[in-house]
Amino acid sequence: MLVAGAGISGLAAAVALRDAGTPVFVSDDRPSALAELPDGVRAWTGTGLPDGVTTVVTSPGRRPDHPLVAEAAAAGAEVIGEPELAWRLGALGGKPPAWLVITGTNGKTTTTEMLAAILQGAGLDSVACGNIGYPVVSAVAAGHEVLAVELSSFQLHWSPSVRPLAGVVLNVADDHLDWHGGADGYAAAKAAALVGDVAVAGVDDPVAARLLAAAPAPRRIGVTLGEPGPDQLGVSGGMLVDRAFGGGELVAADAVVPPGPPGITDALAAAALARAYGVAAERIGTVLTSFTPGPHRSAPAGAHAGVDYLDDSKATNPHAAAAALAAIGARRPDARVVWVVGGLLKGVAPDALGELAAAHATQLAGIVVIGTDRAPIVETLARHTPDLPVAEVQQGHDGAMVPSDQQNPMPEAVRRAASIARPGDVVLLAPAAASMDQFRDYAHRGDAFAAAVAALDGGR
Repeated sequence: MLVAGAGISGLAAAVALRDAGTPVFVSDDRPSALAELPDGVRAWTGTGLPDGVTTVVTSPGRRPDHPLVAEAAAAGAEVIGEPELAWRLGALGGKPPAWLVITGTNGKTTTTEMLAAILQGAGLDSVACGNIGYPVVSAVAAGHEVLAVELSSFQLHWSPSVRPLAGVVLNVADDHLDWHGGADGYAAAKAAALVGDVAVAGVDDPVAARLLAAAPAPRRIGVTLGEPGPDQLGVSGGMLVDRAFGGGELVAADAVVPPGPPGITDALAAAALARAYGVAAERIGTVLTSFTPGPHRSAPAGAHAGVDYLDDSKATNPHAAAAALAAIGARRPDARVVWVVGGLLKGVAPDALGELAAAHATQLAGIVVIGTDRAPIVETLARHTPDLPVAEVQQGHDGAMVPSDQQNPMPEAVRRAASIARPGDVVLLAPAAASMDQFRDYAHRGDAFAAAVAALDGGR
């Protein structure tokens, strides 16, 4: 086999194949990534595919129109992703783990972390894996009983055989349209999470509800912020209620962490998957009230001159940014927000950001725009919110990130935001765009934001 990409998941796939006795090559566009491969794994630096390769395990972000995919097709080789490899290797064992799959435009990671915490709190041998950062193939090799698997649309596209015990589509909004060729292709990739025994979806989202209605799963379960029906989990009388699996009241809605509608939806989805696996209802509430979200999800990044700074760098699309703004409105209805936005739009129409700003115009004190796609964002803001102050931060390397000549836009962005904000305001980093134009990833972007806030505290 050929593993195309020597990142975390690629190297994990190579090791798993080696341990299974399969000859494996690894290729990467970065020669330095091939310098120190694991023992028994060979580097491939040639063109085309090595002789005898019948399967290519691709990195998740590799598009279907990539030349390597065409070369594989010409050679009669199959192209799969690392989660698909994990599924196949697991099936070779005596007792493969149960997969509980989470996908959606927004909320995947929080829901995955919640689910893993619930499973572990119930005494089960479980781990969160997949797009969250721990390769699925490593989780399978470790022999865990049940996996909380976060899968992106890319990973689902390259996972044709995966049939989870239960899977959820939280929501579907425009994202990665350039990769999938449009909204229909993106939604179709998400729908692959619903082909197992139990399909779950956020039915308040019209696209997710449509995918659930069309799902081939024997059992279909909805989650809603409203009064739940017989096959749903929802909110009734201020309580999270399970009317799908007979669990009754789970926990008070206002006790769920993180608070607000997005957190409650994530909690309902995690509870639905846990109940599908058989976790007792009474085990769920305690975890949901003590849950701690991961970093870069509306996390405090410091305070300066009476202004709070929040890092939601994980908000890589307009849908996620809308949730971040709504959460502040729910917790602090009188607070004005200075919104730091921008990056790579990934095919999303800039007007989606203009419309989002217009919807929150009374909440916003100003907007600071960063990133390669800042020009169309500034233009749409001028049309949709002409009365809002908009600061465009121009420095920063435009294009693929090159660490040696990287110019960090965050110090200037934070200074511009601080100049707009007044005591009692919130400066929110919720970029609604990808980070790879100016940062390694969303975590690097959030860390840069926090460092810039700390520099304000230092008097710079």
